[in-house]
This record gives sequence, C-alpha cells and structure tokens, in this order.
Amino acid sequence: MKNRYIASFEAAQIAEKQIPQFKAGDTLRLGVEIKEGEKKRIQTFEGIVIGRSGNGVDSTFTIRKIGANSVGVERIFPLYSESLKSFEVVRKGRVRRAKLHFLRGLKGKAARIKELKK
Repeated sequence: MKNRYIASFEAAQIAEKQIPQFKAGDTLRLGVEIKEGEKKRIQTFEGIVIGRSGNGVDSTFTIRKIGANSVGVERIFPLYSESLKSFEVVRKGRVRRAKLHFLRGLKGKAARIKELKK
C-alpha cells in the first residue's frame, strides 16, 4: 500500500511525459541527455527492445544495439527518466516472446527480427 502523497507524485510524473506504445522486438531511437562537466548534449541510442519490466513509475526497458566491431551494447533505461529527451519507434517487430534474451547469443543476420506488417 503506497502513501497517497507518493501515489499523487507518481501520477503527476506519468501524466507529464508522452511515451509511445512499444513492446519487445520494436526498434527505438532515443535521445539521451549526456552531461560532461558543465556541458550537456543529446546523444541518440538506437536498438532493439529486448524486454520491459516493472509497472508505473518504476518501469524500465532494456535496449540492445550492435556497436563497433560487432560488440553488443545493452542499456537499461527507466521509462520516465528525465534524461530521455526524445522517444521514437522506428519499426515494429514481429516476435512471440516478452523477453528476447536469446538475441545475446546471435550474430549478424541471425540476430534480425522480422517487421510487423499491417
């Protein structure tokens, strides 16, 4: 049972942020604010969502992208983080699972996900 003040604060945080619908298998392009000393800049991070967890303000999602020299990079983002400035769904993936951790063991063309056709 949550305190009513905490619940109202969380509801206000959820209401002010516009998050598009996405699920595991979708490709997202995020604008993440990076602080380097006094400077701030926005860096894009594009990859496949391999899972979501939690609910409400506490929800997080994991994104995996293939970096330089075919090295996989995974980042876990809080859904309602202040550092997420832009949020774009690039493509919808056709998957049958909620968690795509099997992608960690795949490389190259084997790690592709089919696109959802409408």
